[in-house]
Formats: sequence, structure tokens, C-alpha cells
Amino acid sequence: MAKFFTKEVKIALTAIAGVVILFYGLKFLKGLTLFSTDDSYYIEFNDVSGLSSSSPVYANGFKVGVVTYIDYDYTHQKKIVAKMSLDNNMRLPRGSRAEIDSDLLGNIKINLVLGENPLDLLAEGDTIIGAERLGLMSKVGYMIPAIEAMLPKLDSILTSLNTLLADPALSNTLHNVEGMTSNLNSTSRELKTLSASLNREMPAMMQKTNGVLDNTQQLTSNLAAIDVAAMTASVNQTLANVHELTSKLNSDQGTLGLLMRDASLYNHLNQTVADADSLLTDLKSHPKRYVHFSIFGKKDK
Repeated sequence: MAKFFTKEVKIALTAIAGVVILFYGLKFLKGLTLFSTDDSYYIEFNDVSGLSSSSPVYANGFKVGVVTYIDYDYTHQKKIVAKMSLDNNMRLPRGSRAEIDSDLLGNIKINLVLGENPLDLLAEGDTIIGAERLGLMSKVGYMIPAIEAMLPKLDSILTSLNTLLADPALSNTLHNVEGMTSNLNSTSRELKTLSASLNREMPAMMQKTNGVLDNTQQLTSNLAAIDVAAMTASVNQTLANVHELTSKLNSDQGTLGLLMRDASLYNHLNQTVADADSLLTDLKSHPKRYVHFSIFGKKDK
């Protein structure tokens, strides 16, 4: 036995073991199952840009398999068939399809879009339809022509913007805005000072206001205390008396009424006053006719 494990045999066994380890190691690095019991399915593509063997296969965001190889039909040059190895617990409903997708870093993967009927399943080895899904980088690539068409307009806009910035009127406007800002700051400080002054004087103002309100309340109370009904009755009585007096003056009753309305009484009064005036005149002119004075007694006429 010792003669069998010679130096050459040990070297050969080591080399064979290295090859086996290298083979399964490569399969492991590619994402393939070492001792595969997975189910195989095929996908037909018109374009497999970026897809390669060992590209992962996902269903609903979960990795369920890997692409094992890609075969190109050189005869017809139409269809490209990719073989994928899926976990044997994964079942593909009929009507499922595969989409090539890429992330921001450019990593290529296959997303399985599963069919709606989970009871109608594909058999192992069946073929499904594949397509390319536009990832973010692909969309950016499609946008490049539009961006290139916009570049002349952007250049024109930048030129106009530079012309506007070089206009002295803009600088003057900015200076005016700075002055307005300074004025606003000054006004704000004045308003702050005024507010502080009002806050200091507000208690005294409130006290004065309360005093005015108290006086108003007192006046209102005094007005409420006045017997309006009695005052109204007194005024009405006075008006009634005035009305009665006016009625008597307008009537033929009473001395004042007769004086105002009887012309003969007025004439008699005037005649009496004239006679009295004539009597007084004569009395002043001939007082001896009416009054006799004697110191030594009465003298016979």
C-alpha cells in the first residue's frame, strides 16, 4: 500500500482534487448550485445586451435562480435563447415572462413577471418570452438626443443671462434694494421702540380708560335713576296749562281775552289814559285849583 501512494500518485491526486475544487468553486462564484437539483427553463430574447452567464434571476425582488448559458442561433439570426436554472421549489405559472433589467451600477439581472393563475404551471424545460426593460441608465441614454437638442437653447439662455448681469441697471437696482432693506430695518427698529413705549404706557392708558368707563357707567346709572314717566307727566301738565292759557287768550272770556279781542275796551282804556294825562297836566299847571294850603288858617273867599 505504501508503494501505491508514491510521490507521483500523490501529485496526481492533488491535481485532480485541485481541478474539482476549482470547478465547483467557479460554479459557486457564478451563483450556481454545487450539486444542482434545480429546474431548468428557457427564455427567448431578441436582444440580450449586457446579459451573461451567471446573471441572477429574481422573482418579486427575491433571487430564485441564475442564468447558466446563452445560445445564439447563427442560422436564423433571430432568437437568442438563455437557459436559467431555478430553485426546484419555484413554480412558473403559464403566461410568465422575463425582463432584462439593470441597476444604477450597470449590473444586469432578470426579473420574472409571474402569470396570474398559480394553478396552471409550466413544465420543466418550457420556454417563456423575454424582453428588455428600460432601466434608469437606458432611459438616460434615450434622453441624450433631447439634451443635445437643448444645448443651443441653453447656450442662448446663458448668453442672455450674462448680458443681463453685465447691465449697470441691475447693479443700481441691487443698490436700491439694499437701501430699501436698510430703510425697512430702520422702520422695524422704530416700530419696536414704539411698541415698547406703548407697552410701558399701556397700564396708565388702561387706568384712564377704566376711569372714563366708570364715569360713563355712573352717568348711565344716573340717567337710569331719573323718573322719566314723572318728568314726562310734568311736561305734559305744563303743556296742558299753556294750551289752556292760550285758549283763554284767544277766547272772549277774561280780562286779557277782552283786551286782546274787544276794540271798544281798548279805546275806553286809551280815553281814560288820555284824560288822566290831561288831568295831571292841568294839576301841574294850576295846582291851587285842587289843593289849598294856609299857615294861619282858612281864608274866606
